[in-house]
Amino acid sequence: MSMNSILENNLLKVEVSSFGAELQSITSKASGYEYLWQGDPAFWKRRSPVLFPIVGALWNGVFRIDGREYKMEQHGFARDMEFKPVADAPEDELLYVLESTPETLEQFPRPFRLEIGYALYETRITVKWRVVNTGPEELCFQIGAHPAFNLPGFDASQPVRGYFAFDATDLITEIIGWNGCVGDVGAYVKLDDVGMLPIKADTFSRDALIFGNSKVHRVSLLDSRRSPVVTLLFSSPYVGLWAPKPDAPFVCIEPWYGRADSVGFGGDFSRRRAVNRLAPGEAFTASYMILIDNLLHLFLVNIKPTIGKQ
Repeated sequence: MSMNSILENNLLKVEVSSFGAELQSITSKASGYEYLWQGDPAFWKRRSPVLFPIVGALWNGVFRIDGREYKMEQHGFARDMEFKPVADAPEDELLYVLESTPETLEQFPRPFRLEIGYALYETRITVKWRVVNTGPEELCFQIGAHPAFNLPGFDASQPVRGYFAFDATDLITEIIGWNGCVGDVGAYVKLDDVGMLPIKADTFSRDALIFGNSKVHRVSLLDSRRSPVVTLLFSSPYVGLWAPKPDAPFVCIEPWYGRADSVGFGGDFSRRRAVNRLAPGEAFTASYMILIDNLLHLFLVNIKPTIGKQ
């Protein structure tokens, strides 16, 4: 049975479910404002799923390992599995573990241990990932985040619902094409006079915006008056921005260590674009940060998320 656990301080209350090790709520103690989308299925039933062992779609819904073909749904299976809470995690953290099972090995024939951690400090939430290769062969995988954030004061009748701000300019998005896979041609993303991207009804008319090549490492969400709401800091080579419908009252900011297949890709899983590789016994670690209301933005601007092997 799934269980929700809470991290809180005098500023924020954060709730996480053991099902999918998924963030459920980020609430301001002062105002009661809910920052995280609450999963209304009329738009999108999820809130902040963990993407593993793939990010995005597979060409024709299949991948190949060791000459065999396997089927897997977009974004993988971890988001729909029960994680085990770790009882001896640090007092100010929540930690969850998912280990490969006979069921997962039927879908993805590589043993693994996946750890998802959450830590709260003042207005900063750090999300930690650790993947361990527990098998005798090389483990190739992808992992990503998919948190959705409410748009404050959302009004579908207004032409601009909010803004994105970045730590980069001259942004080119990869284009999602046939079967949810990525084509060969990108497109420039037009920013406004102050270097921000207005969020409009047609911003995601061609599906997600995908920025790769480690071009972007900070994305801020601002309301329609350009007041900052949420900032994500990350070291991942990709970040996706997405909303499911023109009138959706939320947006997703998604750091990815991986991305969807290229259109027509038919090679081995190990040859997918942006896979992570672990030798037997090796571990991959990464993290990203969610800064709420930017109350500590000036203090945290030089703090960097981590990625590495052990």
